[in-house]
Amino acid sequence: MAKAGITRVTIPKPLLDAKNSAAAEFLSPDTGEVLTAFLARPNPQHNVVGVGLGRKIVKGKASANYCVRFYVEKKLPKEAIPKEFMLPEKVGGIPTDVVETGRFRAFAGGAKERARVRPARPGCSVGFAFSGAKAGTVMAGTFGAVVEADGKRFILSNNHVLANENGLPIGSDIFQPGLLDKNAPTSDVIAKLAKFIPLATSHANQVDCAIAEPTDVKLTSPTIMPKVGKLKSGQPLAAAVSMKVEKTGRTTGYTTGTIQDISANVKVGYEIGALTFSNQIIIVGGATSFSDAGDSGSLIVEQAAKRPVGLLFAGSASHTIANHIEDVLNQLKVSIVA
Repeated sequence: MAKAGITRVTIPKPLLDAKNSAAAEFLSPDTGEVLTAFLARPNPQHNVVGVGLGRKIVKGKASANYCVRFYVEKKLPKEAIPKEFMLPEKVGGIPTDVVETGRFRAFAGGAKERARVRPARPGCSVGFAFSGAKAGTVMAGTFGAVVEADGKRFILSNNHVLANENGLPIGSDIFQPGLLDKNAPTSDVIAKLAKFIPLATSHANQVDCAIAEPTDVKLTSPTIMPKVGKLKSGQPLAAAVSMKVEKTGRTTGYTTGTIQDISANVKVGYEIGALTFSNQIIIVGGATSFSDAGDSGSLIVEQAAKRPVGLLFAGSASHTIANHIEDVLNQLKVSIVA
């Protein structure tokens, strides 16, 4: 079971109050119609996809001053925005900043970690099988970590990677690799869906997570995929702004990045609609993007301490979003096997 008492960075109340006020006003759950090429909408109710906290960016560099950060689908020139659609320069007396991220979306889909692996290890391809009207459609996400509870071991990933956004019954087959990756469905069932935290459409979510129980414990190994290496500890480490992190995922393989925000409220596109999440981690990559479609479920690890920090579930071309790993473990009532 997850250990309680992980201490997160304390954020001053005026900053949190300002962020929450801005999120309540500008982070609409309504995404409107699907955008067509070259269409830009200045209305902040459509353009704002997240609200967080961070240091104000001045001439491309982080300053010493904290701000409420608006993440927008498209950053437009001030002269192109009608006065009534301008985002405020301050919220609750706290300065604001605007960062272009594109639209956030859940990252299952589609590589580097797409092969059949036995024993299966974190970082490789996993997924479920669609049924009904979508039978024949294929998908894949990422095996995040081996976790345990009550003497049993499980595969950890996202709800939308293992449970089809609340859509699958407990006991459903889980494949490795995912069926998108030239899987042999008759022989590559590796686990059965054991538990998921439902994704809510009516209120903000904290996590997108699920676990599956291997059909044979020998089919999985807690060893992290190449370059991340073995965790020094499965005990979570609290995320912090500027923390250097790494991950191995099904699509982009091994990548490194930097945490930009640890308290972001975001709006993410799913098949079941636009869902909101509160107090999420936002990561930016280095020379390349930190993640892409199919990397959902990847475990995010602090580079030096080799301890888990987050569970990747969504993003855009430039920014990645992750749940705090302690929230995931506490809600599922599991602990990570190192």
